[in-house]
Amino acid sequence: MKVSVIGPGAMGCLFAARLAHAGIQTTLIDYKPDRAKRLNASGICVESDTEPLTATPLVATEIPDGQDLLMVFVKSHVTPTLTLPAGVPVLTLQNGLGNTETLCSAVGSANVLAGVTHEAAMLNSEGHVTHTAAARTVFGSWTSCPTDAAEKAMDAAGFQCEVTAAPGQTLWEKVAASSAIYPLTAMLNIHNGALLEVPEVRQLMRDLVVESVKVASTEGYRFPYSLVEEAEASCQKFPQCISPMLQDIRAGRRTEIESLCGEIVRKAQVAALPVPRTRVIYQLIRGMESR
Repeated sequence: MKVSVIGPGAMGCLFAARLAHAGIQTTLIDYKPDRAKRLNASGICVESDTEPLTATPLVATEIPDGQDLLMVFVKSHVTPTLTLPAGVPVLTLQNGLGNTETLCSAVGSANVLAGVTHEAAMLNSEGHVTHTAAARTVFGSWTSCPTDAAEKAMDAAGFQCEVTAAPGQTLWEKVAASSAIYPLTAMLNIHNGALLEVPEVRQLMRDLVVESVKVASTEGYRFPYSLVEEAEASCQKFPQCISPMLQDIRAGRRTEIESLCGEIVRKAQVAALPVPRTRVIYQLIRGMESR
């Protein structure tokens, strides 16, 4: 089996290392030739309390021919720039909204799998990752793409894999939590668990989730359980996790606020639905990015 993992960030390195360690012919795609050369020489190191490992996937700047699966982990603003081969299943486990539609435009919806991963990792340096939390990865076919290759790869690498018939709803479930947890931790410079310690911050997190759920409902999504409680449970379960947005702010990188709060604000405008808290959070993070 041949799998290409696109994006050498924390999640891309984690998945590429685990896949390669499991014996899958894995290629990690990095658009920077100099970094790709260094990663080929050093390999990928994953630190973990349970299963630390070092693996040596091939690192290349272009996707090789004959791939059975492509896994996309680039930041949302990079998705439109990708050049992908035709006829190969593409699995996006990226944060935020809009990635799936962009990939469908590029390769056709019949080749797209969409989902989320609740795995958490932090990039310490090039090819050096700390795996901070092991959790479920949920995905499904956007229209008619077979899930077999993705299931086989994920199972072989030891990921907790679940296939859903409703990937759109799965995306919204994570976005509702991420659009509250990520920007608040980034602005306050705190771990996820600290969001629950100050009543006013906890209430703001809850309010942000509620606004997201209201926007999701305008697209026909209904949730059988409280996404507010899910967001709080995530903070309780992984209190020491450093959110991707906080990692980006600390490193001076562009965040994914556009695909989270930005997309929620834009969808709310179309539906004439007010989301005042989400709008302010979006504006503040954009301000932090511009510093």
